[in-house]
Parts: sequence; structure tokens; C-alpha cells
Amino acid sequence: MNYISTLIGVPLGYLMRIIYSLCNNYAVAIIIFTLFTKILLFPVSYKTQKDAARRNLLNPKIQKLKKSFANNQERFQEEQQKLFQEEGINTFSSCLPMFIQMFILFGVIEVIYKPITHILNISKYVIQDAVSIASQDISELAKNGVKNMRCELLTMEHLSNNGDKYTSLSENFFTKVSEFNEKFTVFGANLGKTPSLHPEAWTKEAVILFAIPFLAGLSQLLISVYTQMYQKKQNPVDVPGGGCLNVMMFGMPLISIIFAFQVPAGIGFYWICQSVFSFIITFALNCYLTPERVKVINEKEKEKARIYAEKHPNKKSFMQKMMEQQSALNEQKNNPASSSGKNSGLSRSEQNKQNREKLKEARKRMAEKYGDSYDDDNDEED
Repeated sequence: MNYISTLIGVPLGYLMRIIYSLCNNYAVAIIIFTLFTKILLFPVSYKTQKDAARRNLLNPKIQKLKKSFANNQERFQEEQQKLFQEEGINTFSSCLPMFIQMFILFGVIEVIYKPITHILNISKYVIQDAVSIASQDISELAKNGVKNMRCELLTMEHLSNNGDKYTSLSENFFTKVSEFNEKFTVFGANLGKTPSLHPEAWTKEAVILFAIPFLAGLSQLLISVYTQMYQKKQNPVDVPGGGCLNVMMFGMPLISIIFAFQVPAGIGFYWICQSVFSFIITFALNCYLTPERVKVINEKEKEKARIYAEKHPNKKSFMQKMMEQQSALNEQKNNPASSSGKNSGLSRSEQNKQNREKLKEARKRMAEKYGDSYDDDNDEED
């Protein structure tokens, strides 16, 4: 996980450094950074909501499929995926923004935990010396030093009260970090500090830090409530029951609050910005994607899917491959002659061997059909 955070944190840190150099305030830099990533990812957001709106148009057909295959869930799933394929709708498109936001969050965590590295661009050797100085007074650093995830934040805090100990460090360390400490704030609260439910004193900073996790949870709840209300309005028949939906709607913001109390306030502040911008974009796209406009878009996308299928008759999408493979396995599973072997006169070990051979043959046929490589050794290991 640390490797992934560092890998993503390097380019995001470079971007944050540029933004910070322009605005000279870390909280403002986070706001601009969040807006920039939202604009960059707008095509993904648009496609996701467009496909969701198009799926709403297909709801009458999906309802008919549900009635037709009420007692056969596997067949219903197959027919539904065929319908989506014909319409040119990618059922995985809704997952992409979530994964992208997750990776960005890893990078943001890395940047906020290591502002001396990513924002001030000070070398690791100087940072090691600075952490060594701070570790003389901070027991938490004395144990792990630079391996401590909060080492840079703790060093910055220590420097603010013990500046004379850092004046000898190279790369103008003392001046850079001192100036940055003053701008690493939002309304006077240090974004490097972790919010607490029980601060030593209820100062202005403590109140602001205390409020950030709850604002992060409320902003996420705003999106969840709005999305559910919009779905009910657009598709009142096919909205799931309240149980699991309510758990997700209230559970995720609660998890956000708990998480925000465990990490520096800068991460919670980023979460607030991310949720607010997400709500604005979601609301704007919902206003743009009116039923009339979605019908026009749907016809164009359906025609594009038809033309593509005609030009590439042998090319199958990932979902089609999965559907066909699952169908083959289901057929083999449900075939009494191949699954039970009750009338075959074979022993159990012979039946298992026969089933393995058939499964191997099915995998081989699928590989040959789509031009994939096939290795018998993998089946032997299975």
C-alpha cells in the first residue's frame, strides 16, 4: 500500500507544488487541486451518468425480463447483459470513477503526510537530519524515525516551537518550513494535525479541526441523499428496498467521519472539497441529461454499437467473454451426464478426473476462440 501511495503521490505532489506556488496557501491549493482533478475527470463522470440515464430508459424492458425469468436468475442476468450489449451500455462504467477517486485519495494522503518532500521539495537526506533532531524530544519518532508516516508533520510541529535547533540544516530548511507552517492552515487551524474528540483545550483551532470530520461526512451524505431521491424520481418502480440502501447511505458517511478522526485534517478537508464538487457536477449533469436529450443520445449510441459490431463481428467485449464462459460452465454444471455420473458406473475419482478434463477442454476452446494463450500447467495446478 505504501508503494502505491508513493507512486501516485509523486505526480500529484508535483501538481500540488505548482498550485501552491501560485496561490501560496495550502487550503486554497487543495481546493484548486480538487477542482482541477474534477475537470480532468469530467468525461468519465459524464459517461457514467449518461449510461445511468440510458439504463433508466431500458427499465420497461428489464422489468419484462424479470417477469419472464422470475424463476431463473442466471438466465435473467444473461438476457440483461445481452440487452446492455445491444444498446452499447458498459455496465462497468459506474465503477471506474470510484476506483479513480480511490487512487487519487491514496496520492493525496501521501502528499498531506509528506509536505516537506512533495511541496517544499527538500531532499530526503536533509529531512532525515531534521527528523533525527525532532526525535530527540518526540518519543513517537525515536522508535521509527523516517519510517513513521507522520514524521514530517511531527517535525514541522516541533520546529514551530524549537526553531533554533534546525537553523544549521542545509537547503534553507528552517526558513522554508517556518513559512510553510504559517500557510499550512484553514481558518487558522493546522491541516497537519489530527482532529480529536477530546482536545486538551477547546481553542478556535480545536473547534475547526473537530468540525472537519463531521463536515466530510455530511457532504458525502448530501450526495447519497440527492442521488437516491433523483433515482426514485426517475425510476420509482425499480428502486431497491430500504435496508441495504439505507446502510450504504448512512454507513459510508459514518465511516468517513471515523476515518477523518484518524488522519491529518488536510485529508478530511480534501474529502469535503471532493464531495462538494462531486455534488455540483452530478446536479449539473442531471439537469443537462433530460429525458428528451437522453433519448436522442441513446439512439446515437445504439447506432454506434451496431456499426461497431458489424465491422468487428469476431471481436468480443470483456463482458461477452465472461458471459460465454459462465454460460459454458453453467451448462456443464447443470448437465446430469457430466456432473452427477450416477449412471456412468465410474468411481468418484474417475468422475472428478473426467470433469477436470471437460473443464480443461472448455477453457482451451475459449482460449482458441479469442486468440488467448492457454497453459495446461495452470489446469494441472488446479
